[in-house]
Amino acid sequence: MISAELFCDELEQRGFSLASGVPCSFFGGPIALLSRTPGRYVPAANEGNALAVAVGAALAGCRAYVMLQNSGLGNLINPLTSLVMTYRIPVLTFVSLRGQPDPADDEPQHAIMGPTTRPYLDMLGVPNWTLRAGDDEERFRELLNTAIGSMSAGHAPFICVEKGVVARVTENHIDQDGRLDSGEAVRVIAKLAGDAPIIATTGYTGRELFGIDDRPANFYMQGSMGHASSIALGVALADLQRKVIVLDGDGAALMHLGALSSIGFLNPPNLVHIVLDNGVHESTGSQATTSATTRLDQVAAGCGYRSTRTCRTLPEVTEAVTAALTSPGPHMCVIPTRRRQNPLPPRATSAHSPQSLRSRFTATLNNTTESASSEG
Repeated sequence: MISAELFCDELEQRGFSLASGVPCSFFGGPIALLSRTPGRYVPAANEGNALAVAVGAALAGCRAYVMLQNSGLGNLINPLTSLVMTYRIPVLTFVSLRGQPDPADDEPQHAIMGPTTRPYLDMLGVPNWTLRAGDDEERFRELLNTAIGSMSAGHAPFICVEKGVVARVTENHIDQDGRLDSGEAVRVIAKLAGDAPIIATTGYTGRELFGIDDRPANFYMQGSMGHASSIALGVALADLQRKVIVLDGDGAALMHLGALSSIGFLNPPNLVHIVLDNGVHESTGSQATTSATTRLDQVAAGCGYRSTRTCRTLPEVTEAVTAALTSPGPHMCVIPTRRRQNPLPPRATSAHSPQSLRSRFTATLNNTTESASSEG
């Protein structure tokens, strides 16, 4: 195993002065170390943004690298192919190999990208190498030197990293005072939801809802981070008489913030958007998001949401959600929460396959729609 300190030091010794990325637990150690020095690590909203930041640094004469999870590789493809490869801008990217070597040992959303990450890079003609779990420091140095040689030839190489290659370090903790317990907030929301469908974002939020109130009207996302609000928008537009709740996270909402603009523009009166904001990407190691300087409620208001509110107590949550469910929206409710302290429930896919989750959710929506039509 390579220490996080060595990982960062070897890159710095080779002139890499800036890193950007979207957290993956495989790179939790380097991200934690780099984040202790302002300006060394840029927490990007999504993987494409991270690559663009590295491109800007490279254009300004700096060596930069990107760290990301292979499940987010798709967000990177447009700037990779139309910008980096077209302009031949030398940027180094580290991508984790989630779902490899055995997809069954990882979450179901990694089953497709796990075995196809490297073939996909090969298909694009991107130089790439793999740092395996048993590789030592010398192998890491060798790959870095090879990658730099590729960059000197105008390429943007990738180093694929298996699980357990880079050690973790203790994270810096952000202030958690004055924040609600997320489980208590989710319990209130689930109770108030009635028969309204709930679309829960990926990661710990969906697991928490699953443990508190598993029901067919819940859709638990696996992967596809940042798209919960867009899924909820589609559900809401399909039947404007049905209230729809999206249970989002700050990192996920920030990843595709433009979705808020679409919601405001289309103005669905039945959509209730709730964001649990704990300030970190908790399921990947609690790396900080940028929500500390982004007022998501004000962003939603600027996008055209009918009402927005930040709730700091459970009575405020009850009041806000009740009002949202009984008045025309779209509504935004931001709930500052603490990082989770108690053991988490298992993923919903421990009890239901992704296909069965889809089927029961769809059946519930269709039954509700048919009932409403017959009553009309």
